[in-house]
Amino acid sequence: DDLNALTTTQFAALTSSQAVALTTDQIPTLESSDLRALSTAALRAWSTDQLGALSSDNMGALTTGQVASLTTAQIASLVSDDLNALGTAQFAALTTAQVASLTSSQISSLESSDLRALGTAQYAALNSTQVQGLSSDQMAALESADLRAISTAALRSLSTDQLAALSSDQMAALTTGQVAALTTSQIAGLGSDDLNALTTTQFAALTSSQ
Repeated sequence: DDLNALTTTQFAALTSSQAVALTTDQIPTLESSDLRALSTAALRAWSTDQLGALSSDNMGALTTGQVASLTTAQIASLVSDDLNALGTAQFAALTTAQVASLTSSQISSLESSDLRALGTAQYAALNSTQVQGLSSDQMAALESADLRAISTAALRSLSTDQLAALSSDQMAALTTGQVAALTTSQIAGLGSDDLNALTTTQFAALTSSQ
């Protein structure tokens, strides 16, 4: 009650050391407007336990600037409910370093709308372990530009089931470099529709070993 008596101006004036003094019992009681008033420096100073004390509603209330300011350790500590509480604008605000810090379990919990909110630079930041966490439904939901942004090393790590989940249009959107990087197992696992979806340029990129 005492905390909620403070105005947003007063919350905005809190220093990092003052914000760190907030307990995990106090943090869930913060009103959304007061939380949004906290400086990015104050929010970055929170421990992962403090950030985890926020309700899903309050996670969804963070500004895009606050989300973009979170440390990689804070991002990696978020549970799936908190991640999915973030809106598409907040996901779009994630830095490449933050995206690279997501665990494969976090990646697998993302909703299709969250995945579509990520940009090509963010997809380029994904590593092999992260993309292995994508489900078949998530693979099918990837936009062509985002799929093309995935590194060849990450693409090579996909299982045959993951690759088979791509539509013909998605297969046709792969870059020649990505096609040339596919493993023999991945190529062997492609169905006739997927193979027929490849363009002549993509076929020309196939290596003799493939």
